[in-house]
Amino acid sequence: MRIISGCRRGMKLFAPDGMDTRPTTDRVKESLFNIIQFRLPCDKVLDLFAGSGSLGIECISRYCGQCTFVDSNKQSLALVQKNVKSAQFEDSSSFFNTDAISFLTGCNDSFDLIFLDPPYNCDFLEPAIELIHRRNILNENGIIVVESEKNGESVPDTYFPIRRQATYGKTVITILQG
Repeated sequence: MRIISGCRRGMKLFAPDGMDTRPTTDRVKESLFNIIQFRLPCDKVLDLFAGSGSLGIECISRYCGQCTFVDSNKQSLALVQKNVKSAQFEDSSSFFNTDAISFLTGCNDSFDLIFLDPPYNCDFLEPAIELIHRRNILNENGIIVVESEKNGESVPDTYFPIRRQATYGKTVITILQG
């Protein structure tokens, strides 16, 4: 796992041990950032289900202003903090050790870019997207980048229109527009 572009291009990130966290592969991450490259830099990024933090860290490396990392797993969040510290992005980062639904329920902020990469097929997508919509957490013209499994849980287009979908092996990237 590495940072693909920006001021920390090529820097290796620490990867999680075991199977509890499924990091976005470099191939998928590179394709994803090719899709959203014209949306960057932006001011505020939210990395829900942060895992290793590689998506949010990639945004900071590409000169985005601030990234909020959310993960309910203490070990995952510690790994995110380790990666952020290694990249020297502490001033551009904030961390929340809570589940995504609780974070969204209490969130009084809004974001230009939201990464939604939950554990596959655990029914987190629709409740999270519904809360983002209901609480106005996505800024006008912002985007949500959803990572899901090819034959798994589908991404609802009830709250935000789907602007693009791309499949990379078993991974589907869906871009929702605010």
